[in-house]
Amino acid sequence: MQKTRTTLPDLTSLTDIDLVSYARAGSPDAFRMIMQRHNRRLYRVARGVTGNDIEAEDVVQESYLRAFTHLDTFRGEARLSTWLTRIVLNEALGRVRRRREILDLSTLERIDDGRAQILMFQQPLPSQDPEAEAGRAQLRRLVEQALDDLPEAFRSVFVMREIEEMSIEETASHLGIRPETVKTRLHRARRLLQKALHAQFVVTLKDAFPFDGLRCNRVTDRVMQRLELKP
Repeated sequence: MQKTRTTLPDLTSLTDIDLVSYARAGSPDAFRMIMQRHNRRLYRVARGVTGNDIEAEDVVQESYLRAFTHLDTFRGEARLSTWLTRIVLNEALGRVRRRREILDLSTLERIDDGRAQILMFQQPLPSQDPEAEAGRAQLRRLVEQALDDLPEAFRSVFVMREIEEMSIEETASHLGIRPETVKTRLHRARRLLQKALHAQFVVTLKDAFPFDGLRCNRVTDRVMQRLELKP
């Protein structure tokens, strides 16, 4: 029998437990709200493990399908975000393991995985200055590339600790490692990132403070306007 659509109160006021209850009753709005509330965190975690935008999106999608199919197994003993994160990690790590089993090292070295396109950082407010926007985009690409170049074990820890701000204990629990290992990997990830970004910034700084485009036109126009006012 087809489930009827359940009318919800203000979605933003509902707790995760409330949303799960409505979702179990068959409300599409509840499912949508759960995804909107947790999409960014789950994508970042999947992206940190897989190192690939498209695969990370697929991991999140498959994880939601698995979670929603077995929503009756969620008992509320842990937070919904924790429960979903574990499902995403299992899916992502499973794919990485299968990838290692299928591909040998020589094949891996030839792969072009199209990495470092999107990492869902919170976007700044729109700027009226295209040069500033271009600069921020370039900086973001540098950071994303440096993150993608980290070894998988370091990248996943860095994303969970620094970007998603999970605790050491939570990160250790999700990855099945000791808290001390989380600290060690995070430290090494920071050092590797610092080294990689320093090298990139040295090159990028050579093009710092460009005086072209909108800025050049703006100053030129102002000078011309002032010259025209002279007697």
